[in-house]
Amino acid sequence: MSAEAADREAATSSRPCTPPQTSWFEFLLEEALLEQHLQKPSPDPPPVQLIVQFLEQASKPSVNEQNQVQPPPDNKRNRILKLLALKVAAHLKWDLDVLEKSLSVPVLNMLLNELLCISKVPPGTKHVDVDLSSLPPTTAMAILLYNRWAIRTIVQSSFPVKQVKPGPPQLNVMNQMQQEKELTENILKVLKEQAADSILVLEGALKLNKDLYVHTIRTLDLLAMEPGMVNGETESSTAGLKISAEEIQCQVCYDLGAIYFQQGSTNAAVHENAKEKFFKTKELIAKNGSSSLHFTIDEERLAGYCQACGVLTSSSDDASQQATPYSQIHSCMKSGNYQDVVKIFLEDNLTLSLPVQFRQSVLRELFQKAQQGNDALDEVCFKVCVCNTVCDVLQGRTIDIQFCQLFLKPSKEKIDFLLEVCSRSINLENASEALKRKMAAFLKNLCLGLEDLQLVFMISSHELFIKLLKDDERKLLIDQMRKRSPRINLCTKPVTSFYDIPASASVNIGQLEHQLILSVDPWRIRQILIELHGMTSERQFWTISNKWEVPNVYGNVILGIKDNLTRDLVYILMAKGLHCCAIKDFVHAKQLFAACLELVTEFSPKLRQVMLNEMLLLDIYTHEAGAGVSGERPPSDLISRVRGYLEMRVPDIPLRQVIAEECVAFLLNWRENEYLTMQVPLPLVQTNPYVKLGQLLAATCKELPGPKESRRTAKDLWEVVVQICSVSNQHKRGNDGRVSLIKHRESTLGIMYRCFMGTLVFFSLQEPLVLTTILSLFVKLHNVREDIVNDIAAEHISIWPSSIPNLQSVDFEAVAVTVKELVSYALTINANNHFWLIIQADIYFATNQYSAALHYYLQAGAVCSDFFNKMVPPDVYTDQVIKRMIKCCSLLNCHTQVAILCQFLREVDYKTAFKALQEQNSHDAMDSYYEYIWDVTILEYLTYLHHKRGETDKRQIAIKAIGQTELNASNPEEVLQLAAQRRKKKFLQAMAKLYF
Repeated sequence: MSAEAADREAATSSRPCTPPQTSWFEFLLEEALLEQHLQKPSPDPPPVQLIVQFLEQASKPSVNEQNQVQPPPDNKRNRILKLLALKVAAHLKWDLDVLEKSLSVPVLNMLLNELLCISKVPPGTKHVDVDLSSLPPTTAMAILLYNRWAIRTIVQSSFPVKQVKPGPPQLNVMNQMQQEKELTENILKVLKEQAADSILVLEGALKLNKDLYVHTIRTLDLLAMEPGMVNGETESSTAGLKISAEEIQCQVCYDLGAIYFQQGSTNAAVHENAKEKFFKTKELIAKNGSSSLHFTIDEERLAGYCQACGVLTSSSDDASQQATPYSQIHSCMKSGNYQDVVKIFLEDNLTLSLPVQFRQSVLRELFQKAQQGNDALDEVCFKVCVCNTVCDVLQGRTIDIQFCQLFLKPSKEKIDFLLEVCSRSINLENASEALKRKMAAFLKNLCLGLEDLQLVFMISSHELFIKLLKDDERKLLIDQMRKRSPRINLCTKPVTSFYDIPASASVNIGQLEHQLILSVDPWRIRQILIELHGMTSERQFWTISNKWEVPNVYGNVILGIKDNLTRDLVYILMAKGLHCCAIKDFVHAKQLFAACLELVTEFSPKLRQVMLNEMLLLDIYTHEAGAGVSGERPPSDLISRVRGYLEMRVPDIPLRQVIAEECVAFLLNWRENEYLTMQVPLPLVQTNPYVKLGQLLAATCKELPGPKESRRTAKDLWEVVVQICSVSNQHKRGNDGRVSLIKHRESTLGIMYRCFMGTLVFFSLQEPLVLTTILSLFVKLHNVREDIVNDIAAEHISIWPSSIPNLQSVDFEAVAVTVKELVSYALTINANNHFWLIIQADIYFATNQYSAALHYYLQAGAVCSDFFNKMVPPDVYTDQVIKRMIKCCSLLNCHTQVAILCQFLREVDYKTAFKALQEQNSHDAMDSYYEYIWDVTILEYLTYLHHKRGETDKRQIAIKAIGQTELNASNPEEVLQLAAQRRKKKFLQAMAKLYF
């Protein structure tokens, strides 16, 4: 017969058949315990919950005749209740894991104190002063249980705890929860003060080399008898449930290890103690098996503790010599022994045991230390990055950008180390063909990316390179490099050293060409070209770099220069100047253009005007990127030059379209509306389509604040844009061979369209009013489609006509693309313009991208209300916007959000709100949003709905929301509005955190 069965039989056999001389309540309680928990396999309620019930009944204060509250009396009823609670715990074999999960700290503290009391531990006695070996086994076990729980509770209190959802808003429940919280804090404070004593008690328990016993239902019954009836059995060494010495040591070691590990956060030396205890626990589990323990240990958590201790501690014993790479790397990083870190990474390239995330985290830490001023770490960062890159290559991952950045300036030392890592990371005898091909491809691409011949020869002559690439592949690689640069002359056979190659004219030319490519000093460029032309007269040096690009309109003129040196110099100076301008290196661009202007002035008036035009564009860019950012107006001289360019009438001068676009955009950006509308010469407007569009835009913007009847220019601009966007059935193929988005047009309108679109593509316009005008025009044009389902809103949209006579002729596909490009560009100019954000949201809404639409609707409200701390203006969150937000939430299955947004409408949409709340498959936080509802009708419907579904908890949350005094219908209107505004703010902030 098992011990549990024996306890059950003894308990039931000792039960009287008739009620004892006590109250029926106590008798029925004992009956319920024995029937429900000793005879039924799955009792209901759970046994642990009865402990709470029994102890709550026993600890209820009494009230005397004067209605004064007295402490719980020590009567027979309360003693029986406490005994019943102890019996339930004994039935659960005093498993702290089970008890801690179900009982609060105050209840478990009371239970264990009752165990100490019934186990004859004198109250007020310090456990650290008691000799456990001299106590009865059950008494010693009771002290151990209490001190183990104390240590475990301290450790558990250091972990973050998920906040429990508040219950129904009942005052007595809230008071009870607050009292329990304060009581728990007081108990934890006492336990932490006594932590040192508890640790000493448990350390002393490890020295006990004997079995102990824990109370069972039978021993508790014997202890509860009258003193004259006790036969001394409870004092013997065989009473109760036997716990072996190994099991006690195992549990105590684990609990001590946990408290030592927690204390190690402030005292690193304590981690050694934790490590010792955890490894001892591991040995005992391995020796006795976890199944034999009466008290279970979470072996996964134990393994985590062991691994953490192995990393955080270091020692010279045999165990540390077999430490994992993680602990070795941690120790090296801690001690600053970075060369060993490189060595470990290099060795791991063969075994590939370290995860890629760990490798990257170590590299990030090294980069951070290097950025803090430790220059000696730059080399270590490079070496670790190379090890990681080779590891990525072997595992088929893409090469990290950090390797490319560190390899921008390769050197002989870097190539030597890279080749060493590659050689030591692959065992050619045992490696698979796939692995060899990956390494070969990496080395081949490395050669193709290098420009220095010496470094190329170092790789191509290396033993690993020769073994991995076949003769045919090496020849193919050489051909590829020759195509890239015809001056590279590689040897197909291995070369022992670059310095063995004798210097030749071709090598000198190659070095000079390399300097020519890198230099941005115009006088150095001139000197190099003179040297090159002195060495050979057969070459065209303007072709040596495919990065040197000059527009075709200029190239034809420059390549017509007869003198080879002058042609090369002009071409290269202009190409380098344009490149510097494109990358916003305006200082070098100005130097290059100035040198080129000085050169061409001597022989070509046409090229002189070209350079003057390019320097005008450069000055525009320089101002926009410099003083213009802070709003400083350009100098009058620059404005005069811009006007002069537009009015220029010099024949046969090659012109770039972008310069005209930038000039018109420049005048619009700096509000030169008077010039564009009143002073610009009439022939210029009739012949220059860029100026025509600029004039119409300026006139429209100028008259926007005026009455509608004065906006004739807006209608003119509308008609021109409609004509521009009108198409025929013929496709027009552009210069690049592709079919244009806007198909065939008359020549003038086509030029105007390209002008208009070019301005958008090159991000020239920056004046908000101009951008808003263009946006509203194209939005209106987009909205007039017959098949449009969802209109897009825009500011000043009412100034445009509402219809188009020939609707079928408009290319609405191009219009839609233009709207998207326009609003994307406008938001790069000002990301906080709420009207532009609403347009972007409407575009996403119209294209069924509801999550993105909500993001921009919320962003529009946030930027104009200080992140919803102020009221969102009604012209931003119109009824149409709110309804679209409602539809977005509905289609995203966020039905509670739908109901809340229905309150934002001028007239609350109860029908939509109720329909949404009826949906049970909601993807939002549901009842946690109830606090944001201020409409009592919706809250009452929620209460009814949850009552109908039997959802008691959610119904209580809705009742709590209704019960808030600020929602009382009798409150003044100001109070109700303030309550609604506060909930709007919190809800919109919660939504923003969700969608941003």
